[in-house]
Amino acid sequence: MLRQCEGSQAVAEAVARCRPQVVSAYPISPQTHIVEHLSRMVRSGELAGCAYLTVESEFAALSSLVGAAAAGSRTYTATASQGLLFMAEAVFNAAGLGLPVVMTVANRAIGAPINIWNDQGDSMAMRDAGWVQLYAADNQAAADLHVVAFRVAEQLSVPVMVCMDGFVLTHAFEAIDVPSQEDVDAVLPPFRPRQMLDPAAPATIGAMVGPEAYTEVRYLADRRLRRALDVLPDAAARLSATVGRPVSALVQPYACRGADTVVVATGSVLGTLAEVVDERFGRGEHVGALGVTCFRPFPSAAVRSAAGGAGEVVVLERSLAAGEDGPLTAEIARALAGTRARVRTVVAGLGGRPVTAAALHDLLDRSARERLGPRTFLDLDHAVVERELRRDAAAEVAT
Repeated sequence: MLRQCEGSQAVAEAVARCRPQVVSAYPISPQTHIVEHLSRMVRSGELAGCAYLTVESEFAALSSLVGAAAAGSRTYTATASQGLLFMAEAVFNAAGLGLPVVMTVANRAIGAPINIWNDQGDSMAMRDAGWVQLYAADNQAAADLHVVAFRVAEQLSVPVMVCMDGFVLTHAFEAIDVPSQEDVDAVLPPFRPRQMLDPAAPATIGAMVGPEAYTEVRYLADRRLRRALDVLPDAAARLSATVGRPVSALVQPYACRGADTVVVATGSVLGTLAEVVDERFGRGEHVGALGVTCFRPFPSAAVRSAAGGAGEVVVLERSLAAGEDGPLTAEIARALAGTRARVRTVVAGLGGRPVTAAALHDLLDRSARERLGPRTFLDLDHAVVERELRRDAAAEVAT
């Protein structure tokens, strides 16, 4: 049933209906409302049979779930920004041990300088840690993807992070149909762990592995992660059939068929982008948008199918890869290698700067006039940049 609610509340309710047995919580904006809502549900008894852990740090939050998952519990936590980086060791451990932890990342910029607003630099920094990474385009998708995440995590015994734009989604109120308990139960079976520590059959996990076996361990982990490309569409289709609405698993093509230019993006900017595409279509222009829901493992075949016919592909990077074009650009370029597509990078929305319809229209105008270079910064204040570059040059001369 559709109702107005905050994105964080919708996610918390969806997670609760997945019946986690252990939730660990450490507050960091903008994910705090999610674990606060879960805390209230545990305290009221609405989420029964769940141990709610208040821990001393983000590192402890995920480390405690590594132990809980290894002991056979369905587990969940949420974090953001510096918190995700602080738990980096445990992020890699959860993946290396093949533990089906589910975590929300409320995307927020990384300091320094300190910035609490949204971009996707935090989760992109963990892109090669061995987790499935799913990006929500809106709060409906955020709620639905958590149900998909638990199913896929437990089917493959891999960790999954669901990424949603901080504040833009977490604190936004909109009409959301949170999957009911009956809907979730129809899609998500009771948890049966692939591996579980048992006092009756003692075993060691995370033991040292030498050069003679380490490559094989990593190969098998990679193979298991890649299987998500096959499993995700099935999980999304099951939920879609149950709730009666589309659920994106890999990519979201919008007016891509026959488009001369396709703009690729992740996250909440897709809503604005779709409006811009509609306006350009009304002018007789063939422009499409492609949302990437699953970033890890990367759905190259789906991207190529959706955007391979375009002549110009503009990739909106919501994080900065210093010294490189960007993580999404690299994947898109690889997926489209051998096609006629010319791939351009546009860095946009860093630190919470709005990506407006006007800016996107200007971007497409420049693309049509072939005025885009290999890398562009959207809405860059050139006066500020030039002033600082002059100062840097003067300092170099002085030294």
